[in-house]
Amino acid sequence: MTADGLQSNRNSNIRKICYFWGWRWVGHHEMTATLIVSSRGQITLPAATRKRLGIKGGDVVILEDRGNEIVLKPGVVLEVELYSDAQIAEWDAADRLDNEERDRIVAATTGPR
Repeated sequence: MTADGLQSNRNSNIRKICYFWGWRWVGHHEMTATLIVSSRGQITLPAATRKRLGIKGGDVVILEDRGNEIVLKPGVVLEVELYSDAQIAEWDAADRLDNEERDRIVAATTGPR
């Protein structure tokens, strides 16, 4: 068999396996699956999809409601740094304008006061 023949045969075998497990082959790295929603509103993402997208237990997933369809995407949680009131006050003081600087900025943007 040619390399192309092997690839076609391989894809049809994948399609057969996917249908057997309730999957429908859509294209390269795309498939749909029929999932059951539990009484608590939970679904189980297929292991192959979780592995391909790098989704592990406890990870964040973004849900997009697009009218008559739902799209799930891997999400990212970024750590937010919290600043103390003292740090914020220090930055405010460093950014504070003196009267001469304030007058220069006001005159440049609105005309003399």
